[in-house]
Amino acid sequence: MRFAEEIVVEEFLPTVRSMLAEDLRDRGLTQSEVADLLGISQSAVSKYANGEVDRNDRFLDDERVLNLVARLGEGLAEGTMSRVEALVEIEILIRRLEDRDLVAEIHELEMPELAGHGGDFNVHDPEGDLRTTERVRSSLRRGLTIVESASGFASLIPAVGSNLCECTPDADGIDDVAGVPGRIFDVKGQATIPSDPEFGVSEHVASLLLAARRNGSDARAALNIRYDPDLVAALEDAGYESAEFDAEYDDLDAVVGAALRETPDATVLYHTGGYGVEPIVYLLGDDAEEVAEMARSLL
Repeated sequence: MRFAEEIVVEEFLPTVRSMLAEDLRDRGLTQSEVADLLGISQSAVSKYANGEVDRNDRFLDDERVLNLVARLGEGLAEGTMSRVEALVEIEILIRRLEDRDLVAEIHELEMPELAGHGGDFNVHDPEGDLRTTERVRSSLRRGLTIVESASGFASLIPAVGSNLCECTPDADGIDDVAGVPGRIFDVKGQATIPSDPEFGVSEHVASLLLAARRNGSDARAALNIRYDPDLVAALEDAGYESAEFDAEYDDLDAVVGAALRETPDATVLYHTGGYGVEPIVYLLGDDAEEVAEMARSLL
């Protein structure tokens, strides 16, 4: 696990310190004076100034870094800038580079799990897309753990397979919904989850969830199970409201909308099938764990 802070400490700061030490020496300051200004030892100044420290070429060639080093070198050498001001200026640049910029890009290269963001994230942003999507994945994994550990869950899986999905708070398309690639299948009586959750891999259950949300539902997660009138009755007895919609639809939004207008608080949506269409029950909830628990309560 590679942290953005490690890139700053191990790559950015040695590069900037060496550039600044070199700049100050070129301006005529002694090794001792440079050491005092930078708060480091004279031997460290010697290593920095003589190129004995590994430097990251991307920081070394970045125009913003070059400009900052030149400005700090001039201010510190002439006494028009304090060490505190120089520190603040470097900190500001670090934060900028961490926020969907160069540090984020390097971070992605050094930690493949971040691939796909193109450096377009800020690991320190509590409301950032990266944190939001990872929270969804984590919630989905917890829900899937319930599914895997629930004895007899395979008996709830329809012929087309099940999928457990959860979306981001502002989801407006399938790419904003995480699910199980390849769906959840019954393999010899065991619910089998083929791989880790991903976004944009569920069309069927994700489309139902999005349709429900567009028609007034606050649900963030959905799970499909096989249809059985006894299962629907059991859910109703447990306090969940249900609504039926037409299986042979041309417009999913229209039929789901009609069902939710009739029963706005429904968290169990179902259809009884049609020509070539398997009957299905959809469980809706606030998160993946909640809908997984709804399903487990039926066992």
